[in-house]
Amino acid sequence: MVNRFTSASTALTLKVVGIILILSFLLDFLLLLFPFQPTDRGWQINLATNLVDRGIVPLVGLGILFAAHWIESASDSDRSPSLDLRFPVLVLSSILGLLFLLIFPLHLNNVNLAKNETVNKIEQDAEQAEKQINNQLSQLQAQLNTDQGKAQLQQARNQTKDQLTAILKDDQKYKQALESPQIPPAVKEILKKAKADPKELDKAIEKQTDIEGLRNQQISQVRQRKEEAEQQARDNAWKSGLRTGISSLLLSIGYIIIGWTGLKGMGTLQSGGRKTPAPR
Repeated sequence: MVNRFTSASTALTLKVVGIILILSFLLDFLLLLFPFQPTDRGWQINLATNLVDRGIVPLVGLGILFAAHWIESASDSDRSPSLDLRFPVLVLSSILGLLFLLIFPLHLNNVNLAKNETVNKIEQDAEQAEKQINNQLSQLQAQLNTDQGKAQLQQARNQTKDQLTAILKDDQKYKQALESPQIPPAVKEILKKAKADPKELDKAIEKQTDIEGLRNQQISQVRQRKEEAEQQARDNAWKSGLRTGISSLLLSIGYIIIGWTGLKGMGTLQSGGRKTPAPR
């Protein structure tokens, strides 16, 4: 009696836990649908990712429910289970299997399209940035081609040279400049080269004020950032597609095996359970 009561209590506990797990997943599924935007690719990707992340929850619930059914059947084989949920949960398992099977190719396609859109957006932004740099530096070049612009440029070069020369002549200032976090690394590099060879100071100042050199430097930075952003977009798409896609495929296999095998087994039991009455 005690063993039978313990088995019944354990089976009931497992059924409650299994039902709660399955219902919590279905509730999450309904909440994830809102706001409902089926035509939005980002919404589809987020929905698929969240469903796959939660996909193991009802699978555990199914296992717990079947464990409860097995305990009830083993404890009292002559008595049918108090609440047989095998058929509805097997149907649900088959439906979830088909759902995750559909998610697999759809998610991969959405991630690939989203990646292409991101890469195109990065390329457009980079092209816009290059045009802006060319326009600004062309305007600056036009200003420097005038007599006033040339005089201002020469004055700026002289001021820069005087400031750096004063630092180079004073060892204490030179040391402080190299240790100061406020001075850019490029300026520190100029000071080091000029300390070894004073002619490098004029070359560095002229290079820093060369419009064509600035143009090439800034465009090179824009293109480098573009390549890094494109590579990051490809890596994120690859990781998302692989992680969610493979997980969705594995979940679909698990649910389909459980659902279809279980339904087939129940049908076999029903057809085989009809016994021919003994002749009188």
